[in-house]
Amino acid sequence: MNVIRTVVMAKNVFKEVIRDRILYIIGFYAILLAIAFRAIPEFATTTADKIFLDFGLAAMNVIGLIVAIFIGTGLVNKEIEKRTILVLIAKPISRSEFIVSKYLGLSAVIAVLISTMTIIYVGFLQIGQVSYPVTSIFLAALFIFFQLCLITAVAITLGVFTSSLIATALTFAVYLMGTITQDLVALGRLSENPGMERITQGLYLLLPDLSRLDLKNDAVYGLQALPDTITLFTNAGYGLLYSFMLLAFAILIFLRREF
Repeated sequence: MNVIRTVVMAKNVFKEVIRDRILYIIGFYAILLAIAFRAIPEFATTTADKIFLDFGLAAMNVIGLIVAIFIGTGLVNKEIEKRTILVLIAKPISRSEFIVSKYLGLSAVIAVLISTMTIIYVGFLQIGQVSYPVTSIFLAALFIFFQLCLITAVAITLGVFTSSLIATALTFAVYLMGTITQDLVALGRLSENPGMERITQGLYLLLPDLSRLDLKNDAVYGLQALPDTITLFTNAGYGLLYSFMLLAFAILIFLRREF
């Protein structure tokens, strides 16, 4: 794999997604926060600060998730449907470079989105004089990015061998299941049924454990009670490793596809 060629292609993906006016979403996020900033104190005077802290991070996560899934599942299929894939693979570009560049380009877009939304979010906190744990908030935003990178890898992998519509539905399902994998294991143990326990254990091993990359509740309600440094690095490494494994699987499938 040629690194320079991959980076150049990733830049093109980044520019292409930006040209689709995806950054308008940042304005939508700012409007959402402005509405919440005015409305939440009207309904919850005593807990308004906590609710706004939670809302800001949750909205950031949902908006990033929508971008990762809807853009990610269509990145490969769009090239196939437009037949531009024939031109790309005819050039001295390997299929692995093609997949990795799509992932890196969209991840860069998500990084810009999360960074900008975090700045807007912190700006509202400052304006409203809301007390917040600085380190915890920024770590929560960073781990939202890691989680979305993993979902991007899921979306691209599913988009390689199925239609965009089906890939979108499956990626949403993986996300929803991934947020409750630990609960599934606990449920299997409570059932006291060996068969059910094996199924839930299998799902836990197969699906990504997205709870490892979710620090929103720790940041908002636990204040400084975040996981220790080793756990943070381990969980971040888990997300990156899972993403790399998915991309390797996507490349393997893409190598076998005929156009």
